[in-house]
Amino acid sequence: MSLGFRSSQLSGYDERVIELEADSNFGPIRQTRLRVASWNLWGRWGPWRARQEPIRKTLDAIDADVICLQEVWAEEERTQASVLARSRGFHSVYGSRLPFPDFDLGIGIVSRWPIVGFEERPLPEAGAPDERRLVLRADIDGPRGPLQVFTTHLNWRFDHSHVRQAQVESIAQFIAESPERSYPAILCGDLNATPDSDEIRMLTGRAKVAQPGLVFHDAWEVAGDGSAGFTWDNANPFAARDLEPNRRIDYVLVGWPKEGGAGQIVGAGVEGRVPVDGIHPSDHAAIVADLRY
Repeated sequence: MSLGFRSSQLSGYDERVIELEADSNFGPIRQTRLRVASWNLWGRWGPWRARQEPIRKTLDAIDADVICLQEVWAEEERTQASVLARSRGFHSVYGSRLPFPDFDLGIGIVSRWPIVGFEERPLPEAGAPDERRLVLRADIDGPRGPLQVFTTHLNWRFDHSHVRQAQVESIAQFIAESPERSYPAILCGDLNATPDSDEIRMLTGRAKVAQPGLVFHDAWEVAGDGSAGFTWDNANPFAARDLEPNRRIDYVLVGWPKEGGAGQIVGAGVEGRVPVDGIHPSDHAAIVADLRY
């Protein structure tokens, strides 16, 4: 594991805080953590049956509290998200996007703690062929207060920045219209856009924001190891087949910290880059972040 900033166990959920100097803007800072991961699982492409156990083992090693998933397969009531959740005694919710002859493809959220509500919203196609994209919100009953976690998967084409910008605007409106939050909104997903793209700049405040007052911190930019942090990397043979350049297109984005530093990003890693039992789990790597909670 390259995530050296938190053990794989939930040590730290023990109510401890450290008092800051008197001029702190946030008061006593929380030292306990929430781990969030986002991963595109590549549906049922490639040797998909053989990839299921490497996916499970990788997620077990990451040991995230909340996992946002894209390209998740589903068969009637059985979804890849529910299978992964059940293997860990977790909870899950799924949003269906695209039907194929033998399965559906969608997005999902898996949580260590109960999911007490969820909502999904379709995203605009903005004049392009409709890829039936959507955003999914899970309302999670966490031990330190409720969490709102959003996951999405935006249009993939390199010439669809204008579509992704329209989709970002729709996502931002959805977040703004969601119930009031006591913890910063967490937005994860395969956004199919690099950090310098207009659509990501809209989310991180480098361009006109998609919704007044709504801005996110990029976990890898804040707390990564200084490398490019590629989540699409031609060192992975499944990615190399598409002849696309290496780039960072998967994100954990977190809103402005609240009292006690809640939501502050304190660590980030890229996982799932190496074979497990001789096979790469997916064509994407996972992005993982630790947040104050």
